[in-house]
Amino acid sequence: MSYDVIALDIDGTLTNSKKEITERTRHALIEAQKRGKKVILASGRHNSAMQRYANELELAKYGGYIMSFNGGRIINASDNTIISEAYFPKEYICSVCDCVSGEDITVITYEKDTIVLNEKTNEYSDIEVRIIGLPYKVVDNFIGYITFDINKILLTGEPSLIDRYKKIIEKKYSGILDVFKSCPFFLELMPYGINKGTGLSFLSQKTGFTREQLIACGDSFNDISMIEYAGLGVCMQNGENDVKRIADVIADSNDNDGIAEIVEKYMLQ
Repeated sequence: MSYDVIALDIDGTLTNSKKEITERTRHALIEAQKRGKKVILASGRHNSAMQRYANELELAKYGGYIMSFNGGRIINASDNTIISEAYFPKEYICSVCDCVSGEDITVITYEKDTIVLNEKTNEYSDIEVRIIGLPYKVVDNFIGYITFDINKILLTGEPSLIDRYKKIIEKKYSGILDVFKSCPFFLELMPYGINKGTGLSFLSQKTGFTREQLIACGDSFNDISMIEYAGLGVCMQNGENDVKRIADVIADSNDNDGIAEIVEKYMLQ
């Protein structure tokens, strides 16, 4: 089977523990693009926080795509045009904030290229700020401040607390929001039906590739939808066990050039 498109989660997948693309991985992905293959970066991150990696992989030159906010925004890297965007339902922002108001949980969203946090910042919201690397602001009246369209809400807190509220929010907003963890202390709240899998399905219809031609690689719970969608679903060795169980292939870890091995084996031979 010829695989012509590869979708890549960033953290824990494309990048190593230093948040870097290794030279071997970069070389393999550039070579694949030279042969006409397409690369899609698929992350829960803000698109501006993905641009560094898009530049390193020369996606603009080779016509790749940036799928940010877990599929909430899809950008053509060649000209930076937005080809798809979904918004969080505003009528539920207040309700979500009220739901977690008594807990040590930070509520986070994004205003253009700025991270917006409520006043209950914690060590896990600090991680998000550090990973994303964008300017941030802490606002006292989060609900009153969000008068603009947003793509997602991120909740950060102790893993046991995040697990508890995942169940609560899934039940309360069933059929209204998509809810999943991107790591043990991050809970992603998305418009219903928006995830990495549906984002890839949209791109498939838009650009003409089939799911059978697609490889999707990830390591965490928010990657499950795209791993299940793809013709070849790949979980990293460092990935969550629940993700490994649904993958077709287990790649080597992100610190051992697992992505390079997948590209070399399935796209360059």
